[in-house]
Amino acid sequence: MSFKSKVLAAVAVLTIAGGLGAAGTLPAYAATPECGDDCIQIYSAKFGTSEHPNLVETVHKGVARVGQPTAMYPASQSDAAGDIVGHRAGLVSDFYKDRLVSAEVNEHYGKLRAVEVEYAPHGERTGLCAGLAHDAYQGEGLTLQKCGVDAKTVWIIDTADSPSTAPEGLFPLVSGSTTNFDHPYAMTFTHSAFGGHDDRHGGHQAEVPTQIRVARLMGNPTHVPDSQLWGVTK
Repeated sequence: MSFKSKVLAAVAVLTIAGGLGAAGTLPAYAATPECGDDCIQIYSAKFGTSEHPNLVETVHKGVARVGQPTAMYPASQSDAAGDIVGHRAGLVSDFYKDRLVSAEVNEHYGKLRAVEVEYAPHGERTGLCAGLAHDAYQGEGLTLQKCGVDAKTVWIIDTADSPSTAPEGLFPLVSGSTTNFDHPYAMTFTHSAFGGHDDRHGGHQAEVPTQIRVARLMGNPTHVPDSQLWGVTK
């Protein structure tokens, strides 16, 4: 089963299951030809749909190094910076067994699915996954980090906190390092969210206006905003 199919199985989204993975082909906007069907494209419900994602998660300037921001840029078949593949998918409880998430995260989300996604320009895996440099905090920007090391590269497919949007293939993506469970830290994209300054850890994060960040999940479980809902392209 392809990674895209596993993601679909994870959220049990029957309405789009036939459009991802199983068909063996993707639209021209999805990724470079070298990455092909191995690639996934993560889009924001605020700015697109599965058929027309408009913006997708992309590595800023395509640089494969720890700390490089991941941002939202137009989907492209020629720009390898948008080539993202699955590194791992499974139950949160499986990540817990491998000591990648905490007992508290497992207690709250153990029955849900989680994923790690890896940067693979032109299909070449880098061992770097979209994640966080620190345990999640308000406004922290997503960056490339080493895959499979700890919870900071684990993303929980949190259908439980937005059950009404799951049939549409839209769900919050909660950091596996969250310590807040009423309003967990979730992937958020609003174009201008939070600015570029990080007082908590000193200094400045990369000034990338389109950088994806994490913020406390709002409106759960009935009114999660589009800026905190994500999907995978058909």
